[in-house]
Amino acid sequence: CSLFTYLLMPLFVVKNLSSDDIKASVEGFAEKLKTAFTGEKGLLDGLVKAGDTVMLVTPIDSAAPKGRLILPQQQTLRAVLDLGAFAVVSRETELPLALKSMKAPPDLVITDSQAFGYVSSIVPDDVPLTSFSMLFARYKGDFDLLCSGACALDKLSDGDVVMISEGCTHHRQCGDIGTEKLPRWLAGYTKKNLRFVFSSGGEFDIEKASPDLIIHCGGCMLSEREMKSRLSSARAQGVPVTNYGMAIAKMKGIFDRAVKPFSIAYRQDRSF
Repeated sequence: CSLFTYLLMPLFVVKNLSSDDIKASVEGFAEKLKTAFTGEKGLLDGLVKAGDTVMLVTPIDSAAPKGRLILPQQQTLRAVLDLGAFAVVSRETELPLALKSMKAPPDLVITDSQAFGYVSSIVPDDVPLTSFSMLFARYKGDFDLLCSGACALDKLSDGDVVMISEGCTHHRQCGDIGTEKLPRWLAGYTKKNLRFVFSSGGEFDIEKASPDLIIHCGGCMLSEREMKSRLSSARAQGVPVTNYGMAIAKMKGIFDRAVKPFSIAYRQDRSF
């Protein structure tokens, strides 16, 4: 029945349209079929459309890789271009000037999670704002589960174990977000004496760590299957789990604003 509906749809969509409209309708139909049969989805589905302007805020600090953007930023930039939208890229330090130079406000601002608090204070309240980590929470993970995990930060107690996990292995530098910044921010936010355990790469042993909360990276280096497998393991063992961006948004007091851009898109497409 679903296939029959998809096959009939073009007969009604293209009737009495111009050649350009027909071409656009056929291309849209092809994309629907692609998603229906392969399960393939886009990083910005429902959030950005052709002609939109997207501001990407990419801090460059001591922990940033030399001479390149990190993978989530690269993938998001490519996703913007693939949609026929316009990308404006800025460091957080130049954000006020970048916004001032635009004739109209951007349709969406996507920031690195570490700059969430500052960027939120600069970007007008009526401009949608989220983070790269939140994009990947929906793209590769379980958005509802990770949202619930972020709320679990408020339930941590003295002595609780927080497992901070990264899907990749990289050289740790001064100011590393996983091993330095997150533990410091968590201690300041919860005012609790927490214990931290760390994992990276293929290492993800929940039973050994016995955590009360897991905070995972965005999973840009992991496949969707691997990321969802890790989340399923946490769910099966009753351990709340969230990701870097959601945890930071919660600690910065802007969680509700950061998830708001997903509310309509997420309800409309439950394939995520």
